[in-house]
Amino acid sequence: MAIGMSELKKGLKIEVEGIPYKIVEYQHVKPGKGAAFVRAKIKSFLNGKTIEKTFHAGDKCETPNLVQKQMQFLYDDGELLQFMDTTTYEQEGLTYEQVGEAFDWIIDGMQVDMMYFNGKAITVEPPMVVELKIVETPPNFKGDSQGGRKPATLESGAVVQIPFHILEGDVIRVDTRTGEYLEKVK
Repeated sequence: MAIGMSELKKGLKIEVEGIPYKIVEYQHVKPGKGAAFVRAKIKSFLNGKTIEKTFHAGDKCETPNLVQKQMQFLYDDGELLQFMDTTTYEQEGLTYEQVGEAFDWIIDGMQVDMMYFNGKAITVEPPMVVELKIVETPPNFKGDSQGGRKPATLESGAVVQIPFHILEGDVIRVDTRTGEYLEKVK
């Protein structure tokens, strides 16, 4: 199915020149002279690189042949990250480049969505919100402000900014799209 310039929006998956992309940012530009166009930053599902692309009024993109399948992260064998289909018990390995930034948010046993393009595994997407334990953060000191933030290293290896009252060992919820602390898990 062809997608026109007016239908482009953030998060939409498109295919350009045979490569599947996700729109990361877009801006509708209407200059004083000439036709309107859309300037977009698109991220490749194949290699994780982000490029800028301009779409004009007559341009069309295709919807990529992407299939999502729920998989469980098993372990990192040093070369590949191993995932398993929990219904068929088949394993699939992806490189660090294929997994990209999602690796910051996944831990052993976590359910992720594996993306397939034309039948081949290309990347994974972690859940939008994850609950992770804090393994390292500076201690609180008397006088720390209520509105301030401090860095915390999570069990997945990601570093996020958290409020001062959160301590090492606490479990927190984090938005994986922005890397933002949401709340402490009770």
